Amino acid sequence: MQKSLDTKLAEIRRNPQTRTFIIADAKDPDMARGVESFGRLSPSDPRMRALKSPEAFRADEAKYRTVEDFCELIREVTRQGLIDIMLMSASTNERLTIKERLFDNSHITPAARANDTTDIWVVRGGRYAGEASRPFRSATIDHIQCGKVECEPKERVLGANLGLYSVTFVNCIHRDMQSLREFKEFREEAERKGFRYFLEIFDPNVDSGLAAEKLGAFVNDSIVRSLAGVTERGRPVFLKMVYHGPKLTEELAAYDPSLPVGILGGGAGTTYDAFKLIAEAQKYGARVALFGRKINNAEHQLAFIEMLRRIVDGQVQPEEAVRAYHGVLQGLGIKPQRPLDEDMQLTDTSMSYAGPTTITVSKKAGTTGGHRPPLQRETAKASVYAPPAAVTSWPMFPDGSPDFGRMSNAERVAYHKARLNNKLGWTK
Repeated sequence: MQKSLDTKLAEIRRNPQTRTFIIADAKDPDMARGVESFGRLSPSDPRMRALKSPEAFRADEAKYRTVEDFCELIREVTRQGLIDIMLMSASTNERLTIKERLFDNSHITPAARANDTTDIWVVRGGRYAGEASRPFRSATIDHIQCGKVECEPKERVLGANLGLYSVTFVNCIHRDMQSLREFKEFREEAERKGFRYFLEIFDPNVDSGLAAEKLGAFVNDSIVRSLAGVTERGRPVFLKMVYHGPKLTEELAAYDPSLPVGILGGGAGTTYDAFKLIAEAQKYGARVALFGRKINNAEHQLAFIEMLRRIVDGQVQPEEAVRAYHGVLQGLGIKPQRPLDEDMQLTDTSMSYAGPTTITVSKKAGTTGGHRPPLQRETAKASVYAPPAAVTSWPMFPDGSPDFGRMSNAERVAYHKARLNNKLGWTK
C-alpha cells in the first residue's frame, strides 16, 4: 500500500510552502520509563478492583497498563488512520509489524527507535538522565527489519524500515565527538542495509555553558555542521527537535527545504500547549510533529489526534480545538483532567524526558517576543466550524475502509469532518 509519509515527503520537497503536514505518534515510551511507560489504569478498570496488594488503593500508588493494553491503543490509532508514522520500540514493532502484520493494509508507516541515548533512561530511582548524554543502542537494524540478528535480503521488508536515531549535543568536544562517531557508524550500516531514519536532536541535558537565548542557534548550527559531510544516501528523511520559536524554526527550514523540520511534543502539559505548539510550528516552517506524552496522556487519544489533524489541515484554530475536544469528552462521559478554563492556558512544557529544559510557546497568537513575520508563510482563513460539506463519498478499498492515498484535499476534509461528527460525537 502507498504510504502517506512518502507521498507527503515528496510534496513537501516539491513545494516547501505547502500546508502538507506529517504527524507521528510516539508509542515507544518503554525505551525510557520501564513499567510506568504505558500510563496508569483508570480507577474504574476492573483490574484495579481485583488487585490484592494492600498498596493498590493508596493515593500515591499507581497501577499501569500492560504491554497488551498498549498494543491495543496502537491498533486503535492505526485503524483511525489520521497519523502518518507509528513509532514503536523494537519489541513492539516485532509484535505488531512483523508478527501481526498490522500495517500491511494501512497507509501508516511503522517505525522503531533505533537508539536509546542515556538521557532518555528515566527509570524510577535512576539518575542516568542527569548526567551528560552518552550514545547507546539496544536495537539493531536487523532486529527492526526482520526480528533477528541477521536478515536475509528478502526478509528486510518484514518489519519496519524506518527508525528514529537520536543525538544530544552537550557542547563538550569529547562527548559530542563520541556521539557523532556512533552516528556515523549507524548511518553507514543503514545505508548498506537500505534502512531509512529520521534524526532527533535533543537540547543539552546538562549545563552546556550556553545562555538560554543562544541555545537554539547552537542546535541549528550543530545540525547543519554535522550533516554537511553526509551525502544524500546517508541523510535523514526529516529532523525532529525542540521548537525554539519562529525565528530559529524558519531559519533552519529555509536553509535546506529538502530536509523537512519536525518538532517534538515534550511533556504532557495542557491541551492548549499541544494544539498551540503544532499550529505555531507549522506556521513558521515545520512540516512534521512527533507527539508522544501529549497523546499518551490524553483523556481520549483518538479525539486528541483528530484535533491535531484538523489544526494542521487548517480546519480549526487551536482555541477552537480545545473547546471541541472538551465537547467530545463531555459527550462521551469522560471527566477531563482539567476544567476547560485551565486547559486553555499555556504552560512551560518540558522538552526532555527528564525535564530540565523547557520551551515557552508565545502567549500572543502568532508571535514570540517581537520576531519578524515568517519568511515563508501561508495564511489560513479563520476556521469556524460548519457541518460537513455535501461530500458523501471518497476513495475506499473494497472492504469499505478509506483510501487516504487517493483522496483529494476536499475529500480528506469532508472525511475528517464526518468522522469527527459521527464517530466522536462532536457538535457545534
